[in-house]
Amino acid sequence: MRKITQFFLILNSFFIFSQNEKEQFEQMVEAEMKSAASVQNFQVNPNTQNYDITYHELRFTVDPAVYNIVGQVTTTFTALEDMNTITFDLTDVLTVSSVTMGATSLTFSQLATEELVIDFPSTITSGTSSTVVINYSGAPDTDEQAFTASTHNGTPVIYTLSEPFGARDWWPCKQDLNDKVDSIDVYITCPSGYIGVSNGLLQSETTNAGNITRHFHHGYPIPAYLISINVTNYVTYNIQGGLGTTASPFFPINNYLYPETNSTSVQAQINQTTPIINFFESRFGDYPYRNEQYGHVQFGWGGGMEHATMSSMYNFSRSLIAHELGHQWFGDKITCGTWKDIWLNEGFAEYLSGLVYEHLDGATSFVNWKEGKILNITSQPAGALYLTDAEALNVNRIFSGRLTYNKGSMVVHMLRWKLGDTAFFQAMRNYLADSNLAYAYALTPQLQAHLEAVYGSSLNEFFNDWVYNQGYPTYNISVSNWGAGQAKIIVNQTQSHPSVSYFEMPLEIRLKDAANNIYDVIVDNTFNGQEFIVSVPFTVASVQFDPNRHIISKNNNAVLGANSFAFDNQVLVYPNPSDKELFIKLPNTVQLVKTEVYNNLGQKVMETSNSNFSTERLQTGVYILKIETSEGHFHKNFIKN
Repeated sequence: MRKITQFFLILNSFFIFSQNEKEQFEQMVEAEMKSAASVQNFQVNPNTQNYDITYHELRFTVDPAVYNIVGQVTTTFTALEDMNTITFDLTDVLTVSSVTMGATSLTFSQLATEELVIDFPSTITSGTSSTVVINYSGAPDTDEQAFTASTHNGTPVIYTLSEPFGARDWWPCKQDLNDKVDSIDVYITCPSGYIGVSNGLLQSETTNAGNITRHFHHGYPIPAYLISINVTNYVTYNIQGGLGTTASPFFPINNYLYPETNSTSVQAQINQTTPIINFFESRFGDYPYRNEQYGHVQFGWGGGMEHATMSSMYNFSRSLIAHELGHQWFGDKITCGTWKDIWLNEGFAEYLSGLVYEHLDGATSFVNWKEGKILNITSQPAGALYLTDAEALNVNRIFSGRLTYNKGSMVVHMLRWKLGDTAFFQAMRNYLADSNLAYAYALTPQLQAHLEAVYGSSLNEFFNDWVYNQGYPTYNISVSNWGAGQAKIIVNQTQSHPSVSYFEMPLEIRLKDAANNIYDVIVDNTFNGQEFIVSVPFTVASVQFDPNRHIISKNNNAVLGANSFAFDNQVLVYPNPSDKELFIKLPNTVQLVKTEVYNNLGQKVMETSNSNFSTERLQTGVYILKIETSEGHFHKNFIKN
């Protein structure tokens, strides 16, 4: 998706990795947001909601040296209600020359609202399928840059990037997030010496009168914004992916490079695609477009864009390869149903790039990756993952690196942490295989339902805290040795934003002894001041909170409190036996909260907050004191004479 560079100034503390890694991330976000400037003025078009598109034949004639497009778009649709006209999204900068239905020429009008309205000679009744052919030409609007003519090494190039609302700038379409086209055929005609690249699998290549036409077919449902064309003097470098078994055969990974880029070093970078795609298949199921291909096509926008089956790439860093490839599952196969749900695309794709660090580089690298995300997320105290209606009209907010990408990816990780690996990855496979969502659209509650089905419990609290509301927690962890083989953990928390009263999460706490032996414990924290008594194989000498960075948090404090059993010897009760009065003496660093007195039947007979109190009214016998202090509870016996 396309991104605007200025808002990445907030990332100046981002990533523990190299500056180059940071710049590549920023370029990726910018590229994926590229044509989103129009979103600020875009509302869901109510005039395109009365039909369902089933097929496009897209014929484009372009010359990379000339900023112009000649197009013929054949669209088959099914009426969802009786229709006397049909409306497509199309900029009024382009000129429609004719519209036909079969042999009949249709009247039409182009509106300043960037709509093409076509009149039918008679009513098309609900449930009826029809086909219209639109011929048009012109120089696409340059403001939104969905269609770009540029050069590389002095050679002309044309490429497109339509997310989220740029498709209408270069072809008549329906670009709301509610209707995927069942299949497309794309024909790109350009002067010989250039080649065109689009989605799907190359079907044919023909030459005629100094021009070359390449035909691509994509047989999977696709939204308008994921359709692209690229034209220049590409050279190819082809590899393959897949696990190579009967159930999981190989499939092509076709790459189109600028000639000056085609080198052994770049090819080595591209080769990383194979282990990454195989890893993703092992975690999330088959690559969604196995019957066709995957591939990369080089273009001029810094970063990348996840066009279905053929990601557009500025360079071939591993993290960029992984992110755009991850989109083929999250964003392309299942697409966010509104721009308010954009984290279903970007948060998951970015998390998949993080999984590559874990899988190929190991745990330490993955922790560093998460640390970088957390530092950026917590650089500001507010910001929800799920967008408001107003935010969904703001390009910077839709493609916020801090929230949509970084918080999105860490919230995905926290779901994995809360559910556990087995349940999380099973839920993801179920979500991707859901026949109502696969190759269609999804909303956040539909993802939540799949997670809950495997988890077996409600995740409302989690989604309210981390998706719909704002901010992050700061933890104060106190750990005390609690006798042989035990430690007491007390958890307190504050929140950076008032929309969340308490972040309920399982917490990982690392305990160490004097020799730096490690014992990690997990406690399920649900309220402030919560105490846990945990088994531990040694005397705790130091404590670390969230060592593997499972939780978005900041400014945490984890301390080792006083040895409670050492204190026990310093808690004095006198005189014992007592006739009239009893005194409780505590170390100076310990505060008394209250004392409860129980008889030998376990009945509470007295309660006081004083350190000395009268025992005259007590009957003769043995009593138990439960002394509550700032360092925990202590139990002492005394005798009343």
